Amino acid sequence: MLNRFRDKLVPITTLIGNKFGSLGLSPTFWSAIAFALAILSSIFFGISDFLDAKGIMLPSQIIASIMLLISGFFDVVDGSVARVLNRSTPKGAFLDSNFDKISEALIFIGIAIGGLSNPIVAMIALSSSILVSYLRARSESLGIELKGVGVGERAERLVILSLCGLIPIPGSIQWGVIIIIFLSIFSFIQRFWFVLKRL
Repeated sequence: MLNRFRDKLVPITTLIGNKFGSLGLSPTFWSAIAFALAILSSIFFGISDFLDAKGIMLPSQIIASIMLLISGFFDVVDGSVARVLNRSTPKGAFLDSNFDKISEALIFIGIAIGGLSNPIVAMIALSSSILVSYLRARSESLGIELKGVGVGERAERLVILSLCGLIPIPGSIQWGVIIIIFLSIFSFIQRFWFVLKRL
């Protein structure tokens, strides 16, 4: 869904690509920055319980959510730089795709460890998210493009987590995780039916 909206922002993302591309750094560098920020985000999610137990007043959930949003921004940057500089490579695409999946898994693991969501609920959210991504990869191996199909793509999932994490009330992340489960399952059904009709 956000990928469709992203198409309307091509002039802005092109400008971003030009600005960051002028620094002479590769798209993979920006992918690595996004990945590193996602790892830090998962760590801050994961230490929430520990900080509370120690009585340390650090808004780790909010810090983690901000880092996750910034990570998403750099995820846009790497694609914009690759497109503007015409430096898209199979290796870069492979790394970016795997960075995305690993970081998403770490985020949900961090949320579960940090006591911000019931571990079983977080596991269901992670599993359903992976299914959505797997279905796209499998369909594209069959020559069926799924970009923009479904309401629970990775971009939506991360935005939901980030925004819920910025809400300073108990259980906000848990609600975000639950929303992701429903969106992911709905998106999986949408994509499954879309591919099935074209086989």
